Amino acid sequence: MAVRLRLQRSGKPKRPYYKIVAIDQRAKRDGQPIEILGQYDPIAQDNKCNVNMERINYWLNIGAKASETVVALIKKNQTI
Repeated sequence: MAVRLRLQRSGKPKRPYYKIVAIDQRAKRDGQPIEILGQYDPIAQDNKCNVNMERINYWLNIGAKASETVVALIKKNQTI
């Protein structure tokens, strides 16, 4: 089973809210995640992003791959 770190969309139409999840790469966008690692709200004034870096590092160390968007959010979160 290949695990990916990617965004899972929730929220209302035209009001997106994302969860950063560890999920099987073959699962649907809104499929059942293995673990929820953080949240991202792109509509908020400061693009609110809460990330559990300890768990993200765990998943990356055991071979999970992160999507380009998640990598950008991780880099953005580390500079704060």
